Amino acid sequence: MNTIQTLIDRFWVVKEQDRDLYHRLRIDISAAEHFARDYPGWRLMMNERLLKLEKLPSHAQPWMGIADFTETTDYILFCALLIFLEDLEDQEAFLLSELIDRMEIQLKPVMELDWTRFTLRKSLIRVMQFAQKRYLLVIHEGNIDAVSGDIHQEVLYENTGLSRYFAVSYGTDTSSCRSAADFEKAAFEDADMDRGHFRINRVYRTLLTGPAMYWDSVEDADSLYLKNQRQWVTKYLEENTGGRLDIHRNAAFYLQERDGFGQLFPTDSTLCDIVLLMCSLLRERQEGSMSLDEFAAIAEECAARFAPAWSKEYREMAPAKRVEILMETMDEWNMIGIRGEEIVLRPAVFKFSGMYPPGVDIDKLGEDNGQMQQKKTRHIKEKGAKDQPDGQMSLFDL
Repeated sequence: MNTIQTLIDRFWVVKEQDRDLYHRLRIDISAAEHFARDYPGWRLMMNERLLKLEKLPSHAQPWMGIADFTETTDYILFCALLIFLEDLEDQEAFLLSELIDRMEIQLKPVMELDWTRFTLRKSLIRVMQFAQKRYLLVIHEGNIDAVSGDIHQEVLYENTGLSRYFAVSYGTDTSSCRSAADFEKAAFEDADMDRGHFRINRVYRTLLTGPAMYWDSVEDADSLYLKNQRQWVTKYLEENTGGRLDIHRNAAFYLQERDGFGQLFPTDSTLCDIVLLMCSLLRERQEGSMSLDEFAAIAEECAARFAPAWSKEYREMAPAKRVEILMETMDEWNMIGIRGEEIVLRPAVFKFSGMYPPGVDIDKLGEDNGQMQQKKTRHIKEKGAKDQPDGQMSLFDL
């Protein structure tokens, strides 16, 4: 088991939830701590209850955040929940109505909580379900789903005490932060601000937390470091994470091959499958850009060939809506760029692709989407790697 990669893959490892994994990771925790501190500049939190690697990115990206949340209100309510839990003792019980009363007081300067609004009640449900999934609290009695119809439905919870470890700990006061850039700057305040270390941290963070690292200038400081230190960066990544570093003309990729990279990209969902299938079709075009109409046509070709294996949501989704979601997702993952009426294919499209195993009956897979998740496989495809062993793959310009 690769300790550092396991901690990168997981938000945290809670001893009470997975005692065996917790103890296995502790065996090699010292090496993982050294790598995290010296290269990406991350703090490894470890105590008798959990292990957590604080994976701060070099720059905030649209796809980052809590996938369960769909509205800004979700984050506001969640912050209020964390503040509420901070004041409770470990294993202390509380009622949902108590939390709601406290939220109304805490958030009054920010927003009025009108619980007659269905969307606000659904936001609260998402927050409480996420908190339960992360083991910040345990439900003892009641059903949070019932709140969608009536905010006065009572639910009994228990505070696990893990909320105090959820938020990132900054070494400086962040009350003046007003943007993601402000927090990014604050994240380095307790690190060595020598330019060399700052750049090293930024490069490793970009490689380890994103699908790709891009640059559009030969003078780009981070790309120069990566190319000049390729041997050592490759060595450190292989030794500590088991991953592989591929550097091309204007892009770099960190590929985790331990269990076959791409089994989760970045989640085991139908949307991720469709994105990878789209990459397979787009790379066949061998073009760097296309019109919106051409992209939509390829998306429909993808649906015509593979939709029977997709979940009902995407099988029956209106074509225009499906294209909109694909464009938004691939843009967020740095796979495409949208410039007016033009779609620019970025290098990641030519690095990743997805396919169903040869001989698999797509229609049969669609009969049981749960079994399909067990059977499907994903593969990395590389363009020209054998012809260019130095890794300077000629990809389309950004």
